[in-house]
Amino acid sequence: MNRARACLIGILLLYSVPVWASPALPRDVITDLNAVEERLEAQQYDAVIERALAQAQFFAGGNTTDRFASALYRQLAASALSSVERYAAAADQLAAARPNINDAETTKRWLMQEAKLRRAAGQRQRAVDLLSRWVNADDGKSEPDTKAERWRLVRWLAQDKQWQAAAERLEGISEPVSSDEQRELALVVYVNADQPERALDGLLTTLGESPAPAQWRRASRLAQRAGELKVAAALWDTAWQLEIFTTADDFWQLVSLHRLAGTPARAAEYLEAALASGRVVYSEMALRIVAQSWLQARDIKQALASQHALAQLTRAADEWRLLGQHAYAWGRNDIAATAFERAVALGDEKAQQWLASLRLPPSE
Repeated sequence: MNRARACLIGILLLYSVPVWASPALPRDVITDLNAVEERLEAQQYDAVIERALAQAQFFAGGNTTDRFASALYRQLAASALSSVERYAAAADQLAAARPNINDAETTKRWLMQEAKLRRAAGQRQRAVDLLSRWVNADDGKSEPDTKAERWRLVRWLAQDKQWQAAAERLEGISEPVSSDEQRELALVVYVNADQPERALDGLLTTLGESPAPAQWRRASRLAQRAGELKVAAALWDTAWQLEIFTTADDFWQLVSLHRLAGTPARAAEYLEAALASGRVVYSEMALRIVAQSWLQARDIKQALASQHALAQLTRAADEWRLLGQHAYAWGRNDIAATAFERAVALGDEKAQQWLASLRLPPSE
């Protein structure tokens, strides 16, 4: 933490000093407190630390008024200590001061300040515990400060990779996400907490506002992780149609997702259009995917036509036999016979057996 931030923390601590009226302090104590505060404002930190700690110790064992004075001196010491980046020592002073303050708002404020000082001192888990206490005490409230500190707790937990705890805290935030930073934090937390459904819900609410390909890819991946394959395919399809996705890899992922999502006809249609336009090279691989996609869609006419095109391109006996088998299974015996004959002509013995069974007279 840099010096400027340290001074800022010190200033914040300084102006959290409560009104010195309850319990009533002796005039000489008030005069001395004012003198120490003036030294603090003058950045005479060493002098403030020495005097404030000595006075805090002097009044520590007295009555209620003495202990109140001790708490105020400790708070001034904490301000000076934080200004010279002695964050752990500053936090210790606030921790010692809090029990002697009867004002609930001041106690709560010092609890928060101690949490921030512990964090600055590298006492990360202790800081989380203190901030958790603060948030729990404010549970149910919707003031801006309360909301901000709830998000701070989520951020601290995420920084410490306490993903499940961070996700639980997120669930306790009823207010809608109000910034891109919060939205990104929630997304990271839910992804790492293995809650892709929640991550996807948050991302989908703003996806239409973003033309960034990375956001659409992330949403589709989250949908896949959540088992929502149709959603994943629909997201990719939308991004493709909007020309957010434009690369060859994007296209093949589109085809793959439609096949995985149970919409293989859509995959086949995209691929056939790409073959017709020249976007995809007319090849065995492409034709095979078209044929498999139509077969998966159980579109008999298209499946047989695409398998026929594949067999013609490859001139492979097994492709002709496969065409015959599909045609036979769907009762297209004329197509089956022609396909088996072509396979036999290419030396396929298995096709010979299929052709023989096809020509057997029906059993009575």
